[in-house]
Amino acid sequence: MNQATSPEQQKKYERNTFIFLAVFLAPILSVIIVAGFGFAIWFSQLAFLGPPGT
Repeated sequence: MNQATSPEQQKKYERNTFIFLAVFLAPILSVIIVAGFGFAIWFSQLAFLGPPGT
């Protein structure tokens, strides 16, 4: 931010940024990370390790 922005504009920008990060980005990233890890485990069992308990 530069000096030309008012404190009200900066607060609005920060609030919108927080809402975007907390409501959209964090849940999407967490689902992608968990799904990717699950896929990696599944693929490793399919290709290399075999099913659990064997």
